[in-house]
Amino acid sequence: MKWAPIFSIFTFIGLVALWELVAHSLSELVLPAPSVVFPLLWTELKTGYFTPHLIQTGIEVLAGLFIGSLFGFLLGVLMGEFPWLRNLLAPYVIASQAVPKLALAPLFVLWFGFGMTSKIVITALICFFPLLENTMSAMRQIDREKKNLFRVLHATRFETLIHLKIPEGLPSIMSGFRVAVVLALVGAVVGEFIGANKGLGAMIIASQGMMDTPLMFAVLILLTVYGMLLYGIVILIEKFVLAKYLYGGERKS
Repeated sequence: MKWAPIFSIFTFIGLVALWELVAHSLSELVLPAPSVVFPLLWTELKTGYFTPHLIQTGIEVLAGLFIGSLFGFLLGVLMGEFPWLRNLLAPYVIASQAVPKLALAPLFVLWFGFGMTSKIVITALICFFPLLENTMSAMRQIDREKKNLFRVLHATRFETLIHLKIPEGLPSIMSGFRVAVVLALVGAVVGEFIGANKGLGAMIIASQGMMDTPLMFAVLILLTVYGMLLYGIVILIEKFVLAKYLYGGERKS
């Protein structure tokens, strides 16, 4: 709908106005007004106060996302291709996801230290499952007639995987990647909550300790924008990849 962006803008304005109205009836310690939070956010961005924290969290998110998605994709392909491997590993994969990551975070800090490594491990573990599950499902839901066609053409298992299963499963795989991107930011912040002196999660803990609620809201807004930008980038990548695949398919036909 062509009017959707306009409605979205007016909805945002309405929510900010409501926030301002409610904030004036409460203490700034409980709910700071946007007229306080946004100027603070803009000032600290201009002075570069947030820059090292944005970089730190960004590195953790990108590194964890890359490692978790890569292993999730590869293991998803293997588990989708080999039923015996799926039956062997599925209980352990599910068990690893059933444990709350917040409970595991202190252990990772103990094992890998307070540096960036523990945060990347936590982020990778959180990003791992969406790619694995969606990739595994995509490998198992390929059209039977297309698989029969490749069998008639005497395609090897590897050729069928590369030229049929992975391309056909791209929409599902990219859907898992979208989920992983959002969760990556959550993983990095959770890791910083447990032990870090730099990063947006560490800033939230520090602002809480200083009872600086406007700063906390400013960091939360930064995290929201960060997540939306990452999600938007993945959407663009997805459109490019799928469009290229469909265009290639049309050329071949």
